[in-house]
Amino acid sequence: MAHVVVLGAGLGGTIQAYELRDMLGRDHQITVISNKSYFQFTPSNPWAGVGWRKKKDITIELEPVMKRRGIEFICDGAARLVPEENRITLHSGREVSYDYLVIATGPDLAFDEIEGFGPENYTNSVCHIEHAEMSGDKWEDFCANPGPIVVGAVQGASCFGPAYEYAMTIDTDLRRRKIRDKVPMTFVTSEPYIGHLGLGGVGDTKGMLESIMRERSIRWITNAKVERFESDKVHVSECDETGAEKKKHEVPFAYAMMLPAFRGIPALMGIEGLVNSRGFVIVDEYQRNPAYPNIFGIGVCIAIAPKEPTPVPTGVPKTGFMIESMVTATAHNIPRIIEGKEPTEIATWNALCLADFGDGGAAFLAMPQNPPRNVNWSAKGRWVHWAKLAFEWYFMRKVRQGVSEPFYEKAIMRMMKITKLKT
Repeated sequence: MAHVVVLGAGLGGTIQAYELRDMLGRDHQITVISNKSYFQFTPSNPWAGVGWRKKKDITIELEPVMKRRGIEFICDGAARLVPEENRITLHSGREVSYDYLVIATGPDLAFDEIEGFGPENYTNSVCHIEHAEMSGDKWEDFCANPGPIVVGAVQGASCFGPAYEYAMTIDTDLRRRKIRDKVPMTFVTSEPYIGHLGLGGVGDTKGMLESIMRERSIRWITNAKVERFESDKVHVSECDETGAEKKKHEVPFAYAMMLPAFRGIPALMGIEGLVNSRGFVIVDEYQRNPAYPNIFGIGVCIAIAPKEPTPVPTGVPKTGFMIESMVTATAHNIPRIIEGKEPTEIATWNALCLADFGDGGAAFLAMPQNPPRNVNWSAKGRWVHWAKLAFEWYFMRKVRQGVSEPFYEKAIMRMMKITKLKT
C-alpha cells in the first residue's frame, strides 16, 4: 500500500485528493495536510473585499468531506520538508512520512519586499478570505469618508485578473452608492500595457480593458515599479521599454489594494533541486520534480518561466483551468508509477478567466496559455457576471460533495458551443 500526501487544500490540492481517491481506490492511503481547516473559493475574494461575500459564504470545512471520501485530513502547517527522507515536519512537531507527495500549497505573499505594503501596513488585500473580509470592513469606513483609490499589482506579481476585478467591482459599488464622483481612481500595474495579464494579452484584452477603464474614468500607470507605500500615498517609478526609469509618481490614496509578488512557502525554501530561487517547485511535463521523482507539484506553487521578459518583472498566472489539468495529469501519473510504469499524462496548461466587474465582466480563453495559440479569445458583457456566479455555486457544490469531475473542461466546452468558438 502506498501513502500519497497532498500538501495544501486549495483549489488544486482539494480536487487532487478527490481525483487520487477515484484513481487509486481504497487500496492506498491518501492524506491531505493544510494549515487551514477549510477550503476557500479564492475567485470570490474580490466580492468579499467590498462586503458582498462573507467568509461563511465561500468556505467549506474539509474534515467531514475528506472523511467521507476515506481521506485523512491533518489541519497543521508544514514547517519543513525533508525530501531525502520522504517526510514533512509540521508546525506542531508532528512528522508525516510519505511514499509520494503532491505539493499544492499555493504561494507565500511577498508583502515584506516593499516598504509599507500589505494589510499589516497601509494597503488592503484580497489574496486570502481573511484579508478580503478585513478589506470589506475597511471599505465601509472608506465609503463614509471617500477619497482617492489606488488598485493594481506590484512588480513580480503574476495574478493580475483579481486586480482588474477589484478595481471594476469597487467602481460598480461606488456608483450604486452614488459617490463615484468623489473618488479619483488610479490603476497601477507592473504590466507593460493594460490587459497584458502576464500572458502577453489574450485576444484583444489590451483594447477591451483600456476601453472599459476609460468608460469608468480610471486612469492608469503601466510599467510601474512600486518603491514604497506611505499612509496616504504610493511612490512609483514608471519605466520605459528598456526598464529604465522614465517618470516618478506620488499617487495619493485614502484606500489602496495592490496584489503582491508570490514566492514559495518557507518550508520549501532553499531545497536544492526541488525549488528555484523564489521557492517555486520545479516540475517536468508530467508535473514531477526531476530531482525527487516521487514529488509532484501543481498550481500556483510551481515554477513557470515567463514567455518573454517585460521591462518591469511580471510572473505567469496559473488559472483554475490550467490547475485542473495539472491535477488530472498527476492523478493519472501517480497510479502508473505505483504500478512500475512510466508517467504518460501531460497537463494542457490552458487559461480561462471570468473577470467579474459587479455589473458585467470580461472573459478570456487562451489555449494553450502561451502563444502561439489554437484559441486566443476575449469578450465582455453582463453574461460574464452571471457565469461567475454560476461558477462559484457549482465549484462550491463540487467541493462539498467530494466530486472530482473535470469542471473546467465541461465549462469550456459549453462556452465554446455558446460562443461558436472553434479549436
